[in-house]
Amino acid sequence: MASLAERLGYESDTKLVIISCDDLGACHGANIGVYGALREGLATCASIMVPAPWARDAALRYLPTDDIGVHLTLNCEYVAYRFGPITHAPSLLSGEAGFPRHIADLWEHADPEEVLRECRAQIERAVAWGIDVTHLTPHLTAITLRPEFFDVYLELAVEFRVPIRLPSTITADQAGFPFRSLAADQGVVFPDHFDHDWRAGSRDRVYDEIRNLQPGVTEIHVQPAIDTPEVRALTDAAPGWIDDYELVTNDSALEKLLSNSGATLIGYRQLRDVMRAV
Repeated sequence: MASLAERLGYESDTKLVIISCDDLGACHGANIGVYGALREGLATCASIMVPAPWARDAALRYLPTDDIGVHLTLNCEYVAYRFGPITHAPSLLSGEAGFPRHIADLWEHADPEEVLRECRAQIERAVAWGIDVTHLTPHLTAITLRPEFFDVYLELAVEFRVPIRLPSTITADQAGFPFRSLAADQGVVFPDHFDHDWRAGSRDRVYDEIRNLQPGVTEIHVQPAIDTPEVRALTDAAPGWIDDYELVTNDSALEKLLSNSGATLIGYRQLRDVMRAV
């Protein structure tokens, strides 16, 4: 069976890299940072948090050349900055307004039917806003590693015929179910390599991943935002977001590492084209 690289039109030993930006729409500073990373930096795609307050602003800034997916959102981790579902979904509400802050809380209370309805509505709203949705990613991996919610993830990928993000650094035994083979069996495309590492600030992690690239498609995620009082007020993780912006827009070391690696930058749109060609 052909490798993903071969299906994309490359030799099997080619190193292909997706540099993806999470949390488009989370705040104004994220919108400026993400689009700057896409249009002036090395980032190749991003995913929008449809329920977030600045998502509509992100959609208005969208250009058809932008490679944008939907960052399926069921958690709002911020203490003072709250937002919640766009559908009637009582099981997805926390006691402090908005989505639960913690994944454990979500997993304990969420009704899978409400999860499916909410996630479908997020995709449909992005489409209604004029976004040519290229892929799906999970916010905080909330629906990736829980079987009843992974079913939702997979169902929507099949329904909308789009690829998804799946971790490669977590085994089926660790997850408790064979999530990658289940997706492959349904014809859903996903990168070969994705490191399940959510540290705030990405510089060392990104450098290490580029130095150790394997053949195939590797997705590397960042969370760029410009430096504003709004961004710094949201979370203690803000300096890491700001550094991510500098990393992908103004870092000669990253450019040199990519050049030395022989990697080719691609986006999720190419994966979607392959998936839809079948």
